[in-house]
Amino acid sequence: MNKTDIAERLRQLQLHICEALEKLDGNAKFHEDAWLREEGGGGHTRTLADGNILEKAGVAFSAVHGPVTQAMKKQLGHEGNSFFATGVSIVLHPKHPRHPIMHMNVRYFELDDHTYWFGGGIDLTPHYVDMAKAKQFHLALKTLSDKYDASFYPKFKAWADDYFFLPHRGESRGVGGIFFDQLNESCGLSKEQLFNYCTDLGELFAVVYAQQVEGEILDTASKAELDWQALRRGRYVEFNLLHDRGTKFGIYSGGRTESILMSMPPMANWLYNHVPIESSEEHITLSFLRAFHDFC
Repeated sequence: MNKTDIAERLRQLQLHICEALEKLDGNAKFHEDAWLREEGGGGHTRTLADGNILEKAGVAFSAVHGPVTQAMKKQLGHEGNSFFATGVSIVLHPKHPRHPIMHMNVRYFELDDHTYWFGGGIDLTPHYVDMAKAKQFHLALKTLSDKYDASFYPKFKAWADDYFFLPHRGESRGVGGIFFDQLNESCGLSKEQLFNYCTDLGELFAVVYAQQVEGEILDTASKAELDWQALRRGRYVEFNLLHDRGTKFGIYSGGRTESILMSMPPMANWLYNHVPIESSEEHITLSFLRAFHDFC
């Protein structure tokens, strides 16, 4: 399995996910923007807006290559003269505050010295925490991960808890998920097995999001719910700009700004020193996000 095979399969994964999300939304369609990177490579960024369920969605594929800059060496912690990177990244921002934000990315990276690794993850960011749905989400991730290695879910879940955390706020971005990076044959699985794990995770994405939103009859969102949604979106922005590795790598590697910042919500808000009313749903959610939890 070479880098061309991996990139082609990830492009097909992007198209598969878009088709599934269009079917789930039932209204909006993805529009594609193909782009080239001056230093080498390019990608296809697919976006959807103003759907029945999804206010904004982005599913991006890229396959880029070029020289390893000093900034990249510092970011990656590896030496090398040239690199190749390909991956799929997805972010869904729903219209209704009772539907969650969900993010996923799977990626492959190699250097000219034949060093390679896979990375990725998936996490759920509800505006209002629903414990039953959080457990359902985590159980699906555990079931998939256990097919490859029973150690993956507990290890990657703990990694996600640590990664998707806003230290300046003392709170998690959401209810977590799994996160992994620099995964290669040293873990005991072959390159092909690791890639299959990544693509299986990608194919699971639309399935688990459908579980979060289907079967519910929701009232029109209240102003209080929309205001809270805007504040939680603000936390999402803070994490992506301050801590997200993919965002930083994209910037440091001279990536395409529009595709890198595709993950941002359509609208967000910040209120000075906002404190939810005691025992309100907003207060309960915020309290939940200030501790780590087991779901399986």
